[in-house]
Amino acid sequence: MPGSNASAWREIAPIFTAIAAVADGEACCEWIGAGGAGHYVKMVHNGIEYGDMQVIAEAYDVMRRGLGLAPPQMQPIFERWNTGRLDSFLIEITAQIMGTVDADGSPLLDRVLDAAGQKGTGKWTVVASMDQAMPTTLVAEAVYARIVSALLDERAIASGVLTGPTGMIDDDPDTVIADLEDALYASKIVSYAQGFMLFEAASRECGWDLDTGTIASLWRAGCIIRSRFLGDITQAYRSAPGLTNLLFDPFFTEALADAEPGWRRTVARAVAAGIPVPTYASSLSFYDGYRSARLPANLIQAQRDSFGAHTYERVDEPRGRSFHSNWRP
Repeated sequence: MPGSNASAWREIAPIFTAIAAVADGEACCEWIGAGGAGHYVKMVHNGIEYGDMQVIAEAYDVMRRGLGLAPPQMQPIFERWNTGRLDSFLIEITAQIMGTVDADGSPLLDRVLDAAGQKGTGKWTVVASMDQAMPTTLVAEAVYARIVSALLDERAIASGVLTGPTGMIDDDPDTVIADLEDALYASKIVSYAQGFMLFEAASRECGWDLDTGTIASLWRAGCIIRSRFLGDITQAYRSAPGLTNLLFDPFFTEALADAEPGWRRTVARAVAAGIPVPTYASSLSFYDGYRSARLPANLIQAQRDSFGAHTYERVDEPRGRSFHSNWRP
């Protein structure tokens, strides 16, 4: 994902493209844009990576705590997922992790401390999204999930004093697993859509003229988030270069419609069982908010006008006109 000087790129392009991974006959390396465009795209790539890892971890948690499955029992599930729409590097290595044993033959994963580290690119993505007023809510929840995981001592205390459900799910395991796949897939679609919304906003502000179709194509091979459905994203943006939002592409609109029932059931089951699914829940909330023609923000704006005279716009007047009312006579 090189950026900066275009003339310098022309000099080094043969070297970079020669060593880059290849997908569908195309080298997964291309000049991104001037200035820091390449670094920015790499940063968002890493933020999306945080999200991809968390949505997989939540599926693992629901199967482990909710269904009581051990890692060896989950291995064939992840292997099967890796042959379909979830085919990706991270699902592939997750299946391998599930089958890895310690010296005594027990699952090695069960002995890994549950405190996830981070280097900062996820946080930077979230901060950048706030600067651009774009909702990368799934990445934000993935970052916060790592922060919560690091609170080991406090969680140990809380587990003894805070009450909640046992974590067990009594529904048919095959149905739960099928719904989990839907939740993972739908949440992943939302995460990428949010990431590309951030690209569009940053591109406008910085004058980078980012090509979203090219960016998606670069991630199809040779990187941690490489996956089958990046080819679908590439096709969506190449078919409609002016696409406002990835969720408006017919392929992804239909994919979300198909996955939606299982997605909702997964969130509901997890909440009822007391199993945290922050990325599934936040992505579903974004989806519901984004598809709402009217939101309760009118009340928030009325409150702002009431306590601080921040004014408001009216639905029966042209946009841009400001009004103030005496809400507390």
